[in-house]
Amino acid sequence: MAPDDYCQQKAAQSGSSFYYSFLFLPPERRRAITAVYAFCREVDDTVDECADVEIARAKLNWWRRELMTMAPTTGAQNQPTHPVTLALQPHLTAFGIQLQHLQAIIDGMEMDLNQTRYLDYVGLKTYCWHVAGVVGMISASIFGYKDPKTLLYAEKLGLALQLTNIIRDVGEDARIGRIYLPVNELQQFKVTAADLLNGRYSENFKQLMRFQVQRAQAAYDEAFALLPAADRRAQRTGLIMAAIYRALLTEIERDGYQVLHQRTSLTPIRKLWLAWRTYVKG
Repeated sequence: MAPDDYCQQKAAQSGSSFYYSFLFLPPERRRAITAVYAFCREVDDTVDECADVEIARAKLNWWRRELMTMAPTTGAQNQPTHPVTLALQPHLTAFGIQLQHLQAIIDGMEMDLNQTRYLDYVGLKTYCWHVAGVVGMISASIFGYKDPKTLLYAEKLGLALQLTNIIRDVGEDARIGRIYLPVNELQQFKVTAADLLNGRYSENFKQLMRFQVQRAQAAYDEAFALLPAADRRAQRTGLIMAAIYRALLTEIERDGYQVLHQRTSLTPIRKLWLAWRTYVKG
């Protein structure tokens, strides 16, 4: 299987909303962003699917070394071997993808091996920067921009998307021992870790989740305010993602924040419609 085909299959099999946003990109940019997404999936799966922490850490270190084989100074004797890095390498220079940003993503995945709780929102934002803010900046580079301020928009949008993921997956994450909602906010709303793990809904839980959704929505608004008008058209793929994820937040609210026993999702048809509508609006 060709490296690009491997990445395409990885993206399609995930069922992620990101896949729908890629559909409207020109072929070369679509291949680049699909390779980046496949890379993120590979390193994330390394952590999520490996029961032994030390083995997972060793695999992440392998990915760190694999990334370095893409550096222009490594020479012909030390080239990438994985389909994802083989697919990604040609796009590094073309789209200004920095290896240090790809390494930062791995650092974020390793944070899941080192800690399962965050005391406050400041700590959570650091995690979100590694696993999503950096991805936003890489994506913005692939989509194309003229104004450097667009990277600030992309970083903030990455935060908003990750906060949405955290809200959607509260129950699912708790069952594998991870609670991303800050400890001090759980205390503020009088919700315990046991409540999340055991699927106990309450008015306190609803208030907690309403607070989380409002913060995520504010992050989207802040991101859009940072996007220079000159780059809006080029950045439509990110705007498509935002439209899909904001619709997801609306569904979660409408459903009464029932995120402890189920994973709220949108139908493929609705995602495609949101993607097309956002693309046409420009």
